[in-house]
Parts: sequence; C-alpha cells; structure tokens
Amino acid sequence: MYAIGMMTMPAGFKYREVFLKGKPRHDRMDAFRIRHPKMDVGKRAKIFAPFDALRGFDFAIMCKNELYTDKITLSPEDAEELSRRLEILHNLTYNSRMARENRVQVSVTYYEPCRDEDHEAYGLQGQYKTITGICWNVDAEVTQTILVDGKKIPLDDVVKIDGPEELFRKDREMA
Repeated sequence: MYAIGMMTMPAGFKYREVFLKGKPRHDRMDAFRIRHPKMDVGKRAKIFAPFDALRGFDFAIMCKNELYTDKITLSPEDAEELSRRLEILHNLTYNSRMARENRVQVSVTYYEPCRDEDHEAYGLQGQYKTITGICWNVDAEVTQTILVDGKKIPLDDVVKIDGPEELFRKDREMA
C-alpha cells in the first residue's frame, strides 16, 4: 500500500498513476524548460506580494486615526476683524470682472465637520483646514459662502483669513 504524505492511499484514488510517476524532472535543454524558463527572484517575489483582500479596509482604519476637535467660538474682537476682512474681500470681488482684475491670493482657515458616519466624532467634532488660493467671490447675503479656488466654504465655518499685509491693514482707506 502506498502513502500520500502521512496518509495511506485509498483503493480507488483517481490520481494514483500521476502520484506514482513522482515529481517531474526536466533536463537543462528540455522542451519544457525552453518554453518555461526559470523565473528570476525579483519577478517571483511579485507572485507572493500581499494583496488587499478587504478593499478599503486599510483606508477605513486610517480614517479612524484622524483627530477631530470641537468647533471654537471666536472672541468679539476676532469676529469683528474677520468680518472686516470679509468686507474688504467682498469689495474686491463683488463681480467676476473685479475678481479677475484683482486676483487676491488668500489663505482661509475653516472648520470642516467630520463626514465619516462610522466615526465617533460624526456630527460632534471636525477638523480645521487651511486652503490657499485666489478668492473669487464673497457672498455674505445670498449663499453666505466664500469661494477660494473652486471650494465654497460657509462663512460660519471660517475662522481666519490671511493675505497680503497691505490688503488688510487697518489704516487702509476703503474706496
């Protein structure tokens, strides 16, 4: 009786003949070797490279590691300074022609609430982000947003606006 590994071979084993032939052996210039040359180690390693069995799982775990904070309320002085800067930007970008002429480069720091429904901070906390680009529009009346490089930011979420020093000087006269 023959054995397969440590098991004895069953009587009606359908691969008995293949098993009894043993491991295939190929000569150096065998037709099989010519058609299927040995793979170099660098390419062979790719066969055993890990793959993402749970697509998106690593990203979901990474999102859980993001830190979220509570939204801060601005002091009356900071809120007044912010509204003054928004007014200056509104005057420089009140229509598209003015916005194209002035092309005011600003950095806007704003609060973005947590959008991950599976995160414990969803609806409670968020992150502070900064975008730098050209301010195209400040609409304080209708949409209550500021448009910086194609990103609309609600004015309620804006915390800080930085730009050229001469633009936001306090002694600057409004024309």
